[in-house]
Amino acid sequence: MINANEFTEIRKDLKAFEEKREEIIRKSRDIIMLSKQIIYSAQRNELDKSEKLCSEIRNAVKALPSGYFDTDMEKVAVQEYVEAVCFFEFVKNKKLMTRKELEVSTENYLLGLCDLTGELVRQAVNAVINKRNEEALKIKEFVEELYGEFLQFDLRGGQLRKKADSIKWNLKKLEDLALGISVKD
Repeated sequence: MINANEFTEIRKDLKAFEEKREEIIRKSRDIIMLSKQIIYSAQRNELDKSEKLCSEIRNAVKALPSGYFDTDMEKVAVQEYVEAVCFFEFVKNKKLMTRKELEVSTENYLLGLCDLTGELVRQAVNAVINKRNEEALKIKEFVEELYGEFLQFDLRGGQLRKKADSIKWNLKKLEDLALGISVKD
């Protein structure tokens, strides 16, 4: 009545699926950890270390298996990658990398940029603490320009819409910081 070979094959398929899923989760965690290390070293102006880590993370992202494996960890990892590498590039060259340079999807690129603005607020605060007010003001201008670009999108709902709102709040923090700078001067 029951084809036992069919169920043996199904068990093999399910086991292979679960192994691939666990691999993606493990690799995604590694990418997220590398992202944090890139940001941490870039915040401390350890650009050589950041650059080395950027090379590692690019290889790690390229090694992520493709396909659907019932987890969004790889999306989170790619967004963290975008945030970290863009932060490093901004700190080093005052430039925003493109999605083509990063080789990522539009959605992951935009979500990563939303997160980037939070790190830029921290960078601006540290700049003011270290008496580099001009750097903080340049960061505010950059986030203001990025926000202007996001305003031109027709974002309906979902995660991107919510994260895009964080740019507005981060810009508000930077405007308050800029006001504090101007009041001091």
